[in-house]
Amino acid sequence: MTEPADRRLIIVSNRVAMPRKNGASAGGLAVGILAALKDQGGLWFGWSGKLTEKSDSDVEVVRRDNIEFATIALNESDFEHYYNGYSNRVLWPVCHYLLDFLHFETEDFDAYLRVNSLFARKLASLLQPDDIIWVHDYHLIPLAAELRNAGIDNPIGFFLHVPFPTFEALRAVPGYEYLLRSLCAYDVLGFHTHRDLTAFRTCLQEPIVPAQINGDNTIRVSGGTLVADVFPIGVDVEEIQALSVEANRSKSVRRMVDSLDGRQLIIGVDRLDYSKGLHQRFLSYERLLEKYPNTQNNVTLMQIAPPTRVGVRAYDEIRSELEQDSGRINGRFASSDWVPIRYLNKGISRKPLMGFFRNADVGLVTPVRDGMNLVAKEYIVAQDPENPGMLVLSSLAGAACELTDAVIVNPHDRDSVADGIAMAITMPLDERRERHAAMLKVLKMNDITAWRTRFVDALLSHREAG
Repeated sequence: MTEPADRRLIIVSNRVAMPRKNGASAGGLAVGILAALKDQGGLWFGWSGKLTEKSDSDVEVVRRDNIEFATIALNESDFEHYYNGYSNRVLWPVCHYLLDFLHFETEDFDAYLRVNSLFARKLASLLQPDDIIWVHDYHLIPLAAELRNAGIDNPIGFFLHVPFPTFEALRAVPGYEYLLRSLCAYDVLGFHTHRDLTAFRTCLQEPIVPAQINGDNTIRVSGGTLVADVFPIGVDVEEIQALSVEANRSKSVRRMVDSLDGRQLIIGVDRLDYSKGLHQRFLSYERLLEKYPNTQNNVTLMQIAPPTRVGVRAYDEIRSELEQDSGRINGRFASSDWVPIRYLNKGISRKPLMGFFRNADVGLVTPVRDGMNLVAKEYIVAQDPENPGMLVLSSLAGAACELTDAVIVNPHDRDSVADGIAMAITMPLDERRERHAAMLKVLKMNDITAWRTRFVDALLSHREAG
């Protein structure tokens, strides 16, 4: 068999994120994929971000260094139903155990199937016999089955970047049986945590997909054998450390630090999404100011929350709610020279963001549910090891399974979060150093290269064994 390094890695995701000239920060999935491709080289296939009235479009290929970016436009109506509809009003809420947000429409599901079929047809024309195909996230669950129907025999793996729901949650989705059968068409299924893997196994214990779960993470199904295992996504440790040191000397970062006037900085960076627990976070910060009066005028919360899925009602409501929260809390506690919350409803370029992390005394990461959360990992890596800040982390984020030396809190408990922040800002230097060193050791061991290598090796080993 051809050595893995000589085989082309094909990444497939809903959206292809071309490297941005202005360095604007990309989402967690995009950061992880770019880092993995830079390491090995290959092709990234997906939607270009362009919409068309046509039902079909040509593939556009652009090469940047050792990566080819192959993109297609999507029909405007199909995109609305496939992405804003089925993907984000059905799959996203059920995966995050937020069933009150689940809204199923048959036309959304039909578009989901059409777009996956289109992806398969367009990708098939680009494939070479030795290519390794790595499909990413819930938008493309049916893709392996579609590729197999098109006669593609290459190794195909799937990685889920969000939590996987237990069967009791998944069965709320009409047609969930189709999703389970589609997942079983892959050679390798990857999850962030053992909790997600266990949840997937609960679904296979139901009489839907005939499956035999073995002790070596293999599962025998009617079409053969697949591997389902844990591959926690990591970050590029060396890149982030270098960026944070370099950014720390930049004018924008120094201006931000000077503007704090000696106050301790608490930083949160999240997409504007209901799963991130931002409303609960603001209320917990308010509880901190109430419960610990000495924090008033001595701490500042900077919350960076770039908008996402603009025009979708649930997300517009979150934005309005947070604006009201921050305005009310600032109106209640602010003084003539201090504003408790700096709320930025926009993205920050990656380099200065790493500098902001390095100067933050507390990284506040409190989603109500998250697959992993790379912000938590980036915050730890960006710290000065001699005087590190402390991470306050939700127990419901996948990162909590690895970063056990963070201050772990329940995002639904305002007192838990307030007490966690208070603990973090008063933690002795020796303890902060010790905790930071332990977490950094874990992140170096499970970095972005390890994530990519372990998954691709599992895919190739499974195919060889088969």
